Amino acid sequence: MQRASPHTSSVKREMAGDRVHAALPDPPSQSEDDNKEEEKAFGNIFAELESVDLPLGTTLRSIYDDQPNAHKRFMEKLDARIRNHDREIEKMCNFHHQGFVDAITELLKVRTDAEKLMGQVTDTNRRLQEAGREVTAQTEEVICCRIQQRNMATTVEKLQLCIPVLEMYSKLKEQLESKRYYAALKTMEQLEKVYIPRVSQYRFCQIMAENLPRLREEIKDISMSDLKDFLESIRKHSDKVGETAMRQAQQHRTFHSAVTKQASMGHYTKPVYSLNGRTHTHNGLMMDDDTGDEEEADEEVLTAQDLVDFSPVYRCLHIYTVLGDRETFENYYRKQRKKQARLVLQPQANMYETVEGYRRYFNQIVGFFVVEDHILHATRGLVTRAFTDELWNMALSKIIAVLRTHSSYCDDPDLVLELKNLIVIFADTLQDYGFPVNRLFDLLFEVRDQYNETLLKKWALVFREIFELDNYSPIPVETEEEYKLVVSRFPFHDAEIEKQDFPKKLPMSQSVPQIYTQVKEFIYASLKFSESLHRSSTEIDDMLRKSTNLLLTRTLSSCLQNLIKKPHIGLTELVQIIINTTHLEQACRYLEEFITNITNVSPETVHTTRLYGLSTFKDARHAAEGEIYTKLNQKIDEFIQLADYEWGMAESDGRASGYLMDLINFLRSTFQVFTHLPNNNNDHASMSGKVAQTACMSACKHLSTSLMQMLLDTELKQISMGAIQQFNLDVIQCELFASSEPVPGFQGDTLQLAFIDLRQLLDLFMVWDWSTYLADYGQPTSKYLRVNPATALALLEKVYRGMKDTSKKNNIFSQFRKNDRDKQKLIETVVKQLRSLVNGMSS
Repeated sequence: MQRASPHTSSVKREMAGDRVHAALPDPPSQSEDDNKEEEKAFGNIFAELESVDLPLGTTLRSIYDDQPNAHKRFMEKLDARIRNHDREIEKMCNFHHQGFVDAITELLKVRTDAEKLMGQVTDTNRRLQEAGREVTAQTEEVICCRIQQRNMATTVEKLQLCIPVLEMYSKLKEQLESKRYYAALKTMEQLEKVYIPRVSQYRFCQIMAENLPRLREEIKDISMSDLKDFLESIRKHSDKVGETAMRQAQQHRTFHSAVTKQASMGHYTKPVYSLNGRTHTHNGLMMDDDTGDEEEADEEVLTAQDLVDFSPVYRCLHIYTVLGDRETFENYYRKQRKKQARLVLQPQANMYETVEGYRRYFNQIVGFFVVEDHILHATRGLVTRAFTDELWNMALSKIIAVLRTHSSYCDDPDLVLELKNLIVIFADTLQDYGFPVNRLFDLLFEVRDQYNETLLKKWALVFREIFELDNYSPIPVETEEEYKLVVSRFPFHDAEIEKQDFPKKLPMSQSVPQIYTQVKEFIYASLKFSESLHRSSTEIDDMLRKSTNLLLTRTLSSCLQNLIKKPHIGLTELVQIIINTTHLEQACRYLEEFITNITNVSPETVHTTRLYGLSTFKDARHAAEGEIYTKLNQKIDEFIQLADYEWGMAESDGRASGYLMDLINFLRSTFQVFTHLPNNNNDHASMSGKVAQTACMSACKHLSTSLMQMLLDTELKQISMGAIQQFNLDVIQCELFASSEPVPGFQGDTLQLAFIDLRQLLDLFMVWDWSTYLADYGQPTSKYLRVNPATALALLEKVYRGMKDTSKKNNIFSQFRKNDRDKQKLIETVVKQLRSLVNGMSS
């Protein structure tokens, strides 16, 4: 019978208690049916007691607690129950007794056999133990060997897993030692993803795994250090890279020019040339054999890769890409290159002094952008076109500002021309690499203006030297060879001079052919700047004409004006300058033809600029003529200052003053120089005659005005009639000089009219014809029409004061006193009338 769980037993006991309580019989007063129920209840209790192996406290308690005498009846029933069971047991034993006796008998029979069998088994076991003892020992050895074999196999298996890891780690070390960092990173990646996970349980693998991040950082640091060395290296080698690139561009330009010339002559070639490793070919005929060209063609073309080792930047880029930090590397590289760009764009302080300074500056910039162009095409995304364009735009603005500043300091046209050539090569080189350079060619127009300015300054010195060395006399020609030499330098043609025998003289001085030659040299020099500017012939023609106009209208004109104003230039030199400017003016059309032959642009083109030489030389002639008149007047003033009149003399000396005769003699000799100028053609004769006539008229007018001012000088208070007579003699000499025709070409008494004011004034005082003057005043037919009342009044007052002073000295003779008093009264009357005329004029 199985034991029930405590919980189940307790439940059963409670249920049994309930049943017992319900099954207990009532007191003896119950009926027979009640006895049956009591029997049934006790039967249930006994059944429960017999079937339950748990504590019987609950069941028994229900027996004793429910009814009085219940215990006694229970015991009675229990005894009856026991007796009943005993009878059943006895019956069962009686039924099975014989079988039990038979089983015991059989067991006793088997006992003997069992003992015998036990003995045999024991003996067999002993013998088996003895026999198996050696086998057991050998079996243990076999087990140990098998365990060792299993351990060895396990070890070999594990070692086979570990050996590739160790080999890869050893390979990693070798790669790091040989600086194959990119391969080392790939090895690390294989270790992490493939090999180490297979044996991750081992300590050494854990150490390896912990070392790999540190090795990656070391590789990053080493590669970054290599990159920094690379950046420093290309900063140092940019000059060489740029020099090579610009030399190749220059060779390309030279070659292209040669090909163009040969193509125009029907000979062409099939060259092969390279720029930055890019090969180009031209189809055509083979060139003539030229050793120099062949050697140049065979020469190996260097590229940026030949001059700079780019492996550090490639390696660093790959390393950072593998490490997933490419963006950091790109930002660092671009930032450093921007810094280097700013350093490259900083010029030396004295760069403008030599062309080498500009060349180094351009070489560094070209080298920088050649490297960037190579990085742009050799890597994917390290630098972008937008980045290089940004760098170039920044650099271009800086370059233009630097060139503007430094070129302004340069005063050597040869240096400016070399600078222009460098800028052209610089622009062509960068244009070949795809950088826009239009702003550089625009800058060249500014540099061209600077070049023209330096040329003008240089030619100003040349012109000054020519003028200083000129003797300002006609060119003597002794032989026909000398004549042809002069004519070859200057376009001079004169039929009359060509007919003359040698020796002969040309009308211009030596400076004229020299000036003409130098103007042509200036045009050539100006043309040099226009080469390689990719401009049309019309534009070049316009440039040449404008620069030549500046030379003529500003530089040459200024030199001529300064020459004319120099004090040592005399009248003869001034006349020769006038003749020279006339010939230079006539040569301007030959200069225009000269420019047309250079540019092949017809002068009839609508926009063709004309040369302004005509106005330049006309202005110079007018200035020379004015200077002639000025110098003559200055000389007249010098003679006038020598005048020493005795204004109180009683009578004249009877002859003209000495200073005046010297002045007249000077004027005669001067105008003889004018008339003796070479008059080999009508132009020269009319020009020199016109200048002489104007100069003579100007001199006579100035002399007349100076003499008039001498009479009317406010510091001169009194004049005697004797002084008037002496002054009249001097004016007569002036009139005689004017009437002697010192310069041919005057009509009638035109020159004498310069003294008409003086003549009428002096006649009025000499004749003392005041009544006629006052009566005819204002009439067109007046004898003294040119005498101004104010002038007559001023001179009359001086004469009146002189007469009063004379009468005081001669008061001994009474008859003179009376005559003087009458004359003084007349003068006072005339003075009043003159004052009334003056007042009437002023009102």
